[in-house]
Amino acid sequence: MARLARLYVPDEPQHVILRGLNNQSAFVDAEDYALFLDCLKAASRDHSLAVHAYSLMPSAVHLLVTPREETSLPKAMQAVGRRYVAHFNRRYGRRGTLWEGRYRATVLESERYFLLCSRFVELRPVRAQIVADPVDYKWTSFAHHTGVVLDALITDHAQYWSLGNTPFERQRRYKEMIEQPLDERDVDLLEQATLKGWVIGSEAWLDWCARQANRRVSPLPRGRPRKARADEPAVEPGSEDDPQRRVG
Repeated sequence: MARLARLYVPDEPQHVILRGLNNQSAFVDAEDYALFLDCLKAASRDHSLAVHAYSLMPSAVHLLVTPREETSLPKAMQAVGRRYVAHFNRRYGRRGTLWEGRYRATVLESERYFLLCSRFVELRPVRAQIVADPVDYKWTSFAHHTGVVLDALITDHAQYWSLGNTPFERQRRYKEMIEQPLDERDVDLLEQATLKGWVIGSEAWLDWCARQANRRVSPLPRGRPRKARADEPAVEPGSEDDPQRRVG
């Protein structure tokens, strides 16, 4: 079966995961991390990609971004990969790809999932038990959102701005949210949606996305369709009652 094209919904954020090949390290020292951020900054500027949050892990990259155009994300990721992999291979005397195939991504409903995703991205070092406190890990956008530094790579999203009327209020409120435990059910839903390339949001929002993208945005139900009884009314394909439109 042909692979579905990547989803793009205008003005909607996406969670992106880029993994090292065979879980190998994609960063060795501070020079590598800093160069990757420089590559990302240049690519996001050149291809109209707003970066809202990031976390560079030893063997994976997590991003929260909003593409301004349909080609913004793929072109930016291609530009980053081309420049960074060339640097990594040259510096460490290796050849070939550094990443595990294509990046994974999901479109998400910002009102319900943006702040969850931002916290999830910036807490990756804590969840991986690299550090106990996110403030102790340099290669995320956490310091920007909590007022420690001003990160020129970051474009603040409207959902972040909604946390308060002043920078201090937003930073304080965001830090309070970071200190609260994540809902593991939502985290699992977010990760699975990203890895499988389906959108994440309310049912009404999924229907809206499907119309915007002009394609399915969630998996079909497993198994064969249930046979209708003789006394049941017919269901028009693609209508709101069609079970194939529901989230799997």
